[in-house]
Amino acid sequence: MKNFLGKIKNRIFVIFIDQLLYRFARHNVVWSGASLTYFLILSLFPFLIVLLNILSYTSLVRERAVLDMLHFLPMDIQAIIEVFLNDLSSSSSQGLLSVAAFIGLWTASSGVKAIIKAINMAYDYAENRHFLKLRGLSVLFTIALLLMITLVMISLILGPMLGKMLFERIGYGDSFMFLWNYLRYIIPLAYMMLIFALLYKLSPNIGKNLRIPIREVLPGAVFATIAWVSLSLLLSYYVSNFGKYAITYGSLGGVIVLLIWMYYSSIVIVLGGEINATLEDMRKNGLKVNPEKSAFYED
Repeated sequence: MKNFLGKIKNRIFVIFIDQLLYRFARHNVVWSGASLTYFLILSLFPFLIVLLNILSYTSLVRERAVLDMLHFLPMDIQAIIEVFLNDLSSSSSQGLLSVAAFIGLWTASSGVKAIIKAINMAYDYAENRHFLKLRGLSVLFTIALLLMITLVMISLILGPMLGKMLFERIGYGDSFMFLWNYLRYIIPLAYMMLIFALLYKLSPNIGKNLRIPIREVLPGAVFATIAWVSLSLLLSYYVSNFGKYAITYGSLGGVIVLLIWMYYSSIVIVLGGEINATLEDMRKNGLKVNPEKSAFYED
């Protein structure tokens, strides 16, 4: 085994896996995911309150659009969110909804704050920013996320009309709808990748005069986007065909599925940061094995 490891240990991919596994164990990513899940669960419904409040100011987007964006999630989770949105829109006045949105924004930012701390742990940076500065950054991220989700939905609604008009001007109007069958999936993925990239770029507490180039956070952003969508689809398929949580847990089945989905989503977010941090550490070490941060090798 030692001879085999000696032959392959200088390959970049093996070095990457080695250093990533070390970070995975050292930072206890599984525990971080569980901790992050708690804050995200507390933040989910306040976040939806704020999003619903924003959507109420546009005639283009309705509550149904939120569910259309979550079609790849298990039906149990969609049902929970749909009941919440229906109850909120039917039983709340606009004034109360606005007050709830303001409080919800503060509460929802707690989930983003937990993500920022988890990403700092991945980079081995101490989170020593002032409480108000960290909370302000969390609120700004939350607002940016809300606006991007709204832009995604508006893009998906106006996209066919605007795209067809543009293609008709250049004489390819009939070809657009075929192209749109792919674009309507690519657009949300592109926005999602941008959100993850900005999160990984701006979260680390690296000092005033230092910046992380956007190209260095793209690997983690691409991984987080693909892994999150893939895990959501796999969980949806598993729950629909094999995991009979409703039979086992009764009316709590949907809540259990939501917790499982949030837990895996949290691990994916943290792991994306760990991937970026691993690649950064490899570049600093000249793409060589670092025995001090190795899961396989020793000095």
